[in-house]
Amino acid sequence: MIKALKIFQYAYIIFAVLFAWDAISNWSLDRSRSYISLLFAALAVFMFFFRKRFRKKFEDRNNQK
Repeated sequence: MIKALKIFQYAYIIFAVLFAWDAISNWSLDRSRSYISLLFAALAVFMFFFRKRFRKKFEDRNNQK
């Protein structure tokens, strides 16, 4: 289960890169769409660090038992 959490943790970084790429490629065409993509990229980076901390707490709790 820990490996699955680690895989999903890094999936957020992949999504952040994809959303950032979408924002950069559409910057000159549609700025409002680019802002939304940048928002999603920032949210994905936040979720990466949130899930990382959650996984470490989960591992620490399992090691104490």
